[in-house]
Order: sequence, then structure tokens, then C-alpha cells
Amino acid sequence: MQHIKNRKAVIIGGGLAGLVTALQLSSQDVEVTLVERKSYPFHKVCGEYISNEVLPFLKSLGVDIAALAPAQIDHFMLSSPSGRTLMAPLDLGGFGVSRYQLDYYLYKLALTRRVIFRQQVSVSNVEFDNGSFQVNLSDGQCIEAPIVVGAYGKRSTLDRRLNRTFFEERSPYLGVKYHLRTKFPKNVIALHNFADGYAGISAIEEDKYCFCYLTTRQNLKKSGTIAAMEEKILSKNPFLKEILTTSEHLYTQPEVINEISFASKTCVENHILMCGDAAGLITPLCGNGMAMAIHSAKLLSEQVLLFLNGEQTRKELEANYTHAWKYQFGARLRTGRAVQKLFGHPVLSELAVAGLGQLPAAVRAIMRRTHGQPF
Repeated sequence: MQHIKNRKAVIIGGGLAGLVTALQLSSQDVEVTLVERKSYPFHKVCGEYISNEVLPFLKSLGVDIAALAPAQIDHFMLSSPSGRTLMAPLDLGGFGVSRYQLDYYLYKLALTRRVIFRQQVSVSNVEFDNGSFQVNLSDGQCIEAPIVVGAYGKRSTLDRRLNRTFFEERSPYLGVKYHLRTKFPKNVIALHNFADGYAGISAIEEDKYCFCYLTTRQNLKKSGTIAAMEEKILSKNPFLKEILTTSEHLYTQPEVINEISFASKTCVENHILMCGDAAGLITPLCGNGMAMAIHSAKLLSEQVLLFLNGEQTRKELEANYTHAWKYQFGARLRTGRAVQKLFGHPVLSELAVAGLGQLPAAVRAIMRRTHGQPF
């Protein structure tokens, strides 16, 4: 095997997974083009909490998280719909920072590493032939590269073109996010249950809080509007009622995303290497999707560099990446899906919170299963 002469990569999507992949590949003399349909900076529906497992790796990329003045978080709180609670320490701990600030910081850092950004355009088609990709953009441009990374998040029209199984299955979930100013301990991330959903709140930078919840379209349909749903359904949990009625909302309309699917996905589709939420979405209940996106970018980039350096074939690249991804995240995703079934259901969530409150060792075991080790 020989080095690939055309050391180029196209990354579709400029969220955490895409930006971190761009930073890692560009640091090894790969010419990276990143395609993002929006323009930085922008908000995203996200819980905006990251466990400290990512810090050693981010430091190795030259990322200075402290420069963003994130909130430091070391405890977890859980409430049932009626307001029953439990509190547990987060052994590893984490930090809170908005995607608006973090993604923009990584974007500016990537510019200094000569990453090429194509913003406010989308990918209309990707074709693979004879070891190379043709990536067609909505503005008529075409980019050729031996590597294409799909880092476009939870759902994209590209999934339809690739005939991905999960895309054809309707998902009942939608996500809503606000930034708030409110009274709540800055070192705690809380998850509050309500009928057919749960909401998380935690501090981010500048004395602000991220408030993000997952619920069903059915809840929204029977309520009529998001505001009515929050008043009629979420506010039955006393903690959520206090948050919703006493907090200062920092933007008038929430960020909303529909059709959030937690179905199993594959890491490789038609030779496109999937990364972050495009490869597998961890349930909000278990949090840490941001850490998973960063770690998956590391795993992917390592395998891509071996391929570009002539140390493995494309077949080996795809097999080794799939194995590494499943080894690292398979158990975490399975735990998340299993635990999710206990919550959002009024009776089961009441029983779960009551039971876990008597079993602190079980709570910490779940935390360990949904948080990785420093890498």
C-alpha cells in the first residue's frame, strides 16, 4: 500500500463532530473542506453539558476550553413528575458551555488551521466511484476527495438519498431549547420528568442556563402550542413550573427540532464515514452526546489518517472504524435506550426515582455507563 496522493477530505456538517474532525485531520496536513448549511455562529438544540472525559483530547488539539469560561458541574439531580427527587455526585464531573460559543470558537480555530469552509450551502448528492467521491453542492459546485465524513447531526435529506433505514421510520420525538437566566445551583445538572418527556437544565457561560427538553408531537398536538404545552403538561412538575414561570428567557422563540430518532444507525453508508449523531444518537436522559461527538471524531480521524498514510485499505478503514465505534459507544447507547423507557411515563418514572433514591450505588453505576473515561 502507498500513501494516498490526494490527501483531501470533505466533511458534511459543521457541528462538534465535524469541527473536531476538521481540526484533527488538518493538523496532519489533510486538505479539509467543511460544508455547513448555516453560517457561524448559530444556536442548536442541545443540552450543552460535556463530561470532563474530553479535556485531555481537546487540549492535544490546542483547544482552550477555559477561554470560554464554562460552568463547572459536579452533581446530578433527578425529579419525577410529582417532584420527588434524588441527587448524586458526578465522579468525573463536566462543564456547561453553549454550542453558540463553543462551535464558533472551534470554527475560528479551524480557520487558522487552513480548513476551507463552505457556509450557507448544502450537499445535494454524493457519489462514490473508483476510490473517489464526487460531492455536489446546492450552489452547483462539485468537490472531489477520497474521504467524505457525514457529521450533519440527527437527521438530513442525505439520509433519505442513502436509503438509511431509520429515516423511513417516523419518530414521535421533538426537542425544544431555551437559554435562561434563573436561580439554580451552577454546579448541578438537573433532569426533570413530566408526562411523555423530560427536561434538562444546567449552567453555561456568562451566568446563563441551558433549558432543553424532549417530548412527543402528540403532547404538542393536544396542547396546540409550545407555550400551552409547557403550561399544561411540563408545569405539572413543580420544578419545571418554577423554571418556566420565574426565569428570564434570553430569546423570544425557542430552538426546535422534529423527528429525533434514537433508532440504531450504521457508522458507514456507501463508504461515507458517519460521525457524531449521524452515526448514533444517545438519549438526552443519559446526556453526554457532546462528549460522544468529540470522541467519535477522534476515532474516525485516527482511522482516516491510517488510510491516507497507506497503512490500511478502504475496506480495513471502514471495518476498523465500525469496530472502534461500537466498542466505545455500543454499551453507552444500549444503557441510554434501556433507561429511557423508565422515564416520561408518570408511574414508571415515579417508581424509578423512588427506587434509585434508595440505591445510590445503582445511580453511580448508570452514570459510569453513560460517561466515558478521559481520552
